Amino acid sequence: MATHSELSIHLKKNFGFDGFKGNQEAIIQNVLDGNDTFVLMPTGGGKSLCYQLPSLIMEGTAIVISPLIALMKNQVDAMRNFSEEDGIAHFINSSLSKPAIEQVKSDILSGKTKLLYVAPESLTKEDNIEFLKNLKISFYAVDEAHCISEWGHDFRPEYRRIRPIINEIGSAPVIALTATATPKVQHDIQKNLGMLNAKVFKSSFNRPNLYYEVRTKSNEVDKDIIKYIRSQAGKSGIIYCLSRKKVEELAETLSMNGISCLPYHAGMDSAVRSENQDKFLMEKVDIIVATIAFGMGIDKPDVRYVLHYDMPKSLEGYYQETGRGGRDGGEGQCIAFYAYKDLDKLRKFMQGKPVAEQEIGNQLLLETQAYAESTVCRRKLLLHYFGEELENDCGCCDNCMKPRKFIEGQELLSLVLETILAVREKFKAEHIVDILKGNETADIKSYQHDELDSFASASDEDDKLLHAVIRQAMIAGFITKDIENYGLLKLTSSGKSYMKKPTAFPIVKDSEFEEEEEDASAKSTGGTCAADDVLFSILKDLRKKLSKKLEVPPFVIFQDPSLEAMATSYPISMDELQNIPGVGAGKAKRYGEEFLKLIKEHVKENEIIRPEDLRVRTVANKSKLKVSIIQSIDRKIALDDIAMAKGLEIGELLDEIEAIVYSGTKINIDYFLHEIMDSDHIDEIFEYFNSAETDKIEPALKELGEDDYSEIEVRMVRIKFLSEIGN
Repeated sequence: MATHSELSIHLKKNFGFDGFKGNQEAIIQNVLDGNDTFVLMPTGGGKSLCYQLPSLIMEGTAIVISPLIALMKNQVDAMRNFSEEDGIAHFINSSLSKPAIEQVKSDILSGKTKLLYVAPESLTKEDNIEFLKNLKISFYAVDEAHCISEWGHDFRPEYRRIRPIINEIGSAPVIALTATATPKVQHDIQKNLGMLNAKVFKSSFNRPNLYYEVRTKSNEVDKDIIKYIRSQAGKSGIIYCLSRKKVEELAETLSMNGISCLPYHAGMDSAVRSENQDKFLMEKVDIIVATIAFGMGIDKPDVRYVLHYDMPKSLEGYYQETGRGGRDGGEGQCIAFYAYKDLDKLRKFMQGKPVAEQEIGNQLLLETQAYAESTVCRRKLLLHYFGEELENDCGCCDNCMKPRKFIEGQELLSLVLETILAVREKFKAEHIVDILKGNETADIKSYQHDELDSFASASDEDDKLLHAVIRQAMIAGFITKDIENYGLLKLTSSGKSYMKKPTAFPIVKDSEFEEEEEDASAKSTGGTCAADDVLFSILKDLRKKLSKKLEVPPFVIFQDPSLEAMATSYPISMDELQNIPGVGAGKAKRYGEEFLKLIKEHVKENEIIRPEDLRVRTVANKSKLKVSIIQSIDRKIALDDIAMAKGLEIGELLDEIEAIVYSGTKINIDYFLHEIMDSDHIDEIFEYFNSAETDKIEPALKELGEDDYSEIEVRMVRIKFLSEIGN
């Protein structure tokens, strides 16, 4: 078992990061301990690190089963950039020639290769199975594991054969990873991979930096999209269409209007498709117009908007695709253009398929329709779909940002609950609405539901309103939907209690989608976090020049947050550069010289006093105690040990540190915070201060919960927040 400090050293040395995100460390530790592991982590949460880092530490070669050639190439390139040894990562798939495959096998047998990416189709080939049988396999990683489930948005039958092949090659621990899975899909994955006893790590699906909006899809949608793109000049974007034909047409229209874009879909020649993808990654074009075949696992961190020309076939697909925006934590606008007739068209396409498949497809489309038409907080709806509850509205989606008119729904909710019980919880929402409306359909008559007391009891109400009541009752926890049985509605214990003692139930009507929405760009703020925008721009130009010369995507060299840090702290030596987040020794050595030279020139020409130079000067004016505290923190001495050495209570020490931070000196107590607190708790307090109106402790404790957090914990994270955000 590796210690926290050992894992941190490996992380810094191999990837240049100072700390783990979310529950990455616990996941990696579980893999190192030889246990089966199930990881449910949203796009941008850092899934790939969960198998990349342990593969470098463990003996043998890790086999990563991945569905897309583009994804493999992308990740192998990234791994090689982090390492000085090109053989560290390889892939085997249909795109390789025989000599290339022989080279891969030679590297693996020599022990150089720690990560081998294999497509499921390649994994089933007899000669590959025979070759892999001779290897010491550290573990198997099944990426994009939702492909296993028929309820997943990207079902692939060949994924169902993975477990038998693993058994044939040789048993080793399995880590399954996916960015989107409802509870039903999660169970399917674990059952099919024979890992029902795996430890499950589920990260929050909430991506606070993404802005969600649904707009009416008018007859002039192309014009609307062109107008929007022009308002986002110079930013990277992805536009998703459902059909290949629409991809070609829209890409052509945009190009004719002077917009830098390329098409991408599975029907194109693979070389052209690959070239278009690379041009997007290398920032030779701003926009890719694509079908859902694009972007799965493509780690371009600075996609600033994701537009849906058509609504996708499922909410899982929608979440996965929007998740490609703002992966670096920066701005990400997710705007979908919705017209009911598009979903109707998709329903018609399903006719003629097996009944079970039609049932699944229809259920998934209904969820998409509900999301598009609802006026409830979009983030709340999305998280609820994935089994996660958001207590308060997000305040930053289109629904939250426009005034909503609430109406009292107590009576309608009571009618809905009574009707669900009257039909013994064996029917879907549409059937319940038909009963309440008094619709004499064939099903209503055959089940004699026209004889129920509640039949036609809401005949004056609009269908959309009744569906909104059902959906909002689900979010409130009164009703649950049995997705495995195609969406049958059942009452929860809270729903049964509500029937005995009804209370006020304010609801919002669904949207009619008749009016144009406001421009999202007016509501969402972009921009850089760098202190020196001019230097940031110069560094980006240098990165682009290097990326062309070295033929690697710009973000492989340095990601935007690293450039922002350089344009804030002005590193001028190799040691200082290595302390920039996301750089590390390997990257500094590989790419650093030209960046340092450029920063030195900029500092000299503009007579800039760097924070590093200032620090000594500001410290010198402080009391001896403050100087001593800063020096102790720089040496990473535990805060309780510093307090003891200075004869202070921990609260008194925090008084001194707060005075230092408030006076403008930047300090870093992360080393101590991560020893005594969970990363999730740190993030939660940090996020509170990020949106709070005051930095006072009392309101913070009240909001966060005094039972969950101590005053000392909140004060320490406030120090981190003030130092990082304020200084």
